[in-house]
Amino acid sequence: MLIANETFEKLSTLDNKNEYECCTFKNCDFSDGNLSATKFIESEFVDCNLSNVKFNDTSILDVEFSNCKMLGIQFDRSNQLLFSAVFENCQLNDCTFFEMKLRQAAFINSSLEGADFTAADLKDVKITGCDLFNASFDRANLEGADFRMSVRLQIDPEITRLAKARLSLAQLPGLLSKHNLKIEG
Repeated sequence: MLIANETFEKLSTLDNKNEYECCTFKNCDFSDGNLSATKFIESEFVDCNLSNVKFNDTSILDVEFSNCKMLGIQFDRSNQLLFSAVFENCQLNDCTFFEMKLRQAAFINSSLEGADFTAADLKDVKITGCDLFNASFDRANLEGADFRMSVRLQIDPEITRLAKARLSLAQLPGLLSKHNLKIEG
């Protein structure tokens, strides 16, 4: 069923398998819920808890997440066709984006501790002001990605594509950490 131009507040459950277009979700707690096979199009989530939500075959098209807690989500199980999302001021710790095409995504001022971006396509993606402690980017395409202002970044440039990626000088130790160098400033 198509549900359009609605605002939902303080919900704890949501009928999955519906299509939500141009909808807003505020202060909702869907944690540990099942939103599989649901479609979210041009919608936004504000101050919501989506931790451990199942997004199996869920479509996420032009969706904005602001100030959301989204721990442990396996985004790689979502419908990856045209996946496009902006995550701003979100907690995305331990989320999985394995082998996803994320060229239409942005991560701004968010926590991505322990996130798995292994073999993901993040070409030209904005990942700014984020905490990337223990985030994995092995075999990822990070060409042209913008990492400025992000902290605790560790990437192995020998197995990750980094051409034209934007990094700050303070992030260089994270590119050289496997060599056990002592860099002094």
